[in-house]
Amino acid sequence: MLTALLVGVGVALALEGAAYALAPEAMKRFLTQIMDMPGDQLRIAGLVALVSGVALVAFLGP
Repeated sequence: MLTALLVGVGVALALEGAAYALAPEAMKRFLTQIMDMPGDQLRIAGLVALVSGVALVAFLGP
């Protein structure tokens, strides 16, 4: 179980790093847009991402 969690963290870090390495200016613009978002909208986006991630793991898991 811990190995699977660490693999997931590694994949997330690799994808995040790839986004910054391939398109640093786009990531800066994206982060600026996030800073301008109202807190409630950001919270909803976070909850949608959380639920989507949990559903994907539950669907693909053992």
